[in-house]
Amino acid sequence: MSLDYEEFNALFTQFERTAIHLEMRDSYGTAIELPHMAKWATGEPDDLAWLQDWCDLVREGTQAGKSFRRAHVIGEPLSDYQRWSHSIMQPHIDAGSEVRWVPRRLVSSIAFPGNDFWLFDDRLVVFHNYAGNGQIIDFVTSTEPADLRLCKAAFDAVWPLGIPHEQYKLD
Repeated sequence: MSLDYEEFNALFTQFERTAIHLEMRDSYGTAIELPHMAKWATGEPDDLAWLQDWCDLVREGTQAGKSFRRAHVIGEPLSDYQRWSHSIMQPHIDAGSEVRWVPRRLVSSIAFPGNDFWLFDDRLVVFHNYAGNGQIIDFVTSTEPADLRLCKAAFDAVWPLGIPHEQYKLD
């Protein structure tokens, strides 16, 4: 089933225990992020106020005992997008997200799904379908056992290889 943006966002208040996210692209072009990345590219300051709603949601969730984990599989040297993403990750960490950076060279023998995803409570996976330019096309849900197993196994294989955000240093 395909979800719109509001339906997708609502899932972050509906899960019970764990939300895990695997990102495998080196760049994205989401409408929300592009203006902020453009500021960063020119050295303009960004107060990151646009992240506040997300960080509040994560903070409330973690205070209620929920877990938010994100693994970024990245090419090195990092793309400009990933360098920018790294630069804005601290508010996510402060809110309670666990974030790891996983160099792509470490994951050659790991089976991945074809798309980035969020997996909620090991019961619902939401695949992110992107256009070639990084714009989101749609969010597609699955509760198929094979999809759930693949996504869980991929994340579980990547997570221990990841470098915690505060330890991942940019060159």
